Amino acid sequence: METDVVIVGAGPAGLVCAGDLTAAGVATTVLEAADGPGGRVRTDTVDGYRLDRGFQILLTAYPQVRRRLDLDDLDLARFEPGAVVHLDGSFHPVADPLRRPLELPGTLAAPVGTLADKARVALLVLDVCTHPVPELLRRPDISSRQRLRQAGFSDRMVDSFWRPLFAGIQLDPDLEVSARRFDVVLRMLARGATAVPRRGMQAVPDQLAAGLPDGTLRTGIEVVSVTGSQVVLADGDRLGARAVVVATDGPTAHRLLGAAVPDPGSRAVACCWFSMAGAPRVGGGLLLDGDGTGPAANVAVLSQVAPSYAPAGRSLVAAAVPGPAALDPGLTDRVRDQLARWFGTTATEWDHLRTDVIAHGQPDQRPPFAPRRRVALGGGRFVCGDHRDTASLQGAMFSGERTASAVLAHLGG
Repeated sequence: METDVVIVGAGPAGLVCAGDLTAAGVATTVLEAADGPGGRVRTDTVDGYRLDRGFQILLTAYPQVRRRLDLDDLDLARFEPGAVVHLDGSFHPVADPLRRPLELPGTLAAPVGTLADKARVALLVLDVCTHPVPELLRRPDISSRQRLRQAGFSDRMVDSFWRPLFAGIQLDPDLEVSARRFDVVLRMLARGATAVPRRGMQAVPDQLAAGLPDGTLRTGIEVVSVTGSQVVLADGDRLGARAVVVATDGPTAHRLLGAAVPDPGSRAVACCWFSMAGAPRVGGGLLLDGDGTGPAANVAVLSQVAPSYAPAGRSLVAAAVPGPAALDPGLTDRVRDQLARWFGTTATEWDHLRTDVIAHGQPDQRPPFAPRRRVALGGGRFVCGDHRDTASLQGAMFSGERTASAVLAHLGG
């Protein structure tokens, strides 16, 4: 055997798994096809701008984030609590009343719903924050939209606030994803900050990879198949091990492992990146498409949240498009038209930096959703990734932890 464990994929799940195994003294090799760690969590520098591969945010309340990441070293830049909703041709702030109590009058006046709707927001947040996550994940499962209707929200509140907010987070423009996931994400939003590392989201996998022993991570190496306890590389070489962990996205895991790991389905997302001189006067919050005219559900002037994302004197705008609309070949022009409706015709002159189209942004986790899917497949083969738990950074990292424990048990402790 050339190594104790081979891990295929250096996303957050694979890196956490490798970290736990090497800490236990297990010889581990991580093979990554790309030129660096991160999987779907990557950042590129383009003409002085930091462009994450798709609009991504870090929720600091995730338990794995708090446990495994040095948040001070990440140097986080935080979004303003709450959101700004574009509705009926204007921007309307909807602030977090607990963190921004002075903004409560404006929030109450925002035309996103009735006063009763806004009271129900407080009750819903109280509900998810006073029940532990395992209990939230055991509740009878329905869609997110059904969950909101059962909570008594009006259609206007659902469509102008909840839909665009969770369309971006869960890549779910129709609110059809599991209410179990919805409750957990809402709890995280309420209990922590929404942020990005000032060096870009790439700082997260870089920090995880930095904790691995030298030589553990090997990049630029593609695995084309898994045969028993061996992996076959694109150049024809084989690497044997006592255990193989496939730590890729769901569709790739299905391709490598076959029927043992059914394809979890895919939720697509795209992000159009624009730059301009100066800055729109919308602050450092998340902008929501309350009108539902799209195609972008979420827009952020990231340079107002983290100035390090853009060169001095310039602004960087991210427009996130979740769902089937992300695959529209004319997407960039449609997003530019939307931004012109929001910010005026000068938006038609903004520089287009690039458009990221990610066919598999998250696994499809509609009800009935069962977290903690099995990670041990037998015969020394294991699988981890966000498709084994919740479709989130938390789910990916927790899956890596569970898989490391299973591998250690397989190896005899």
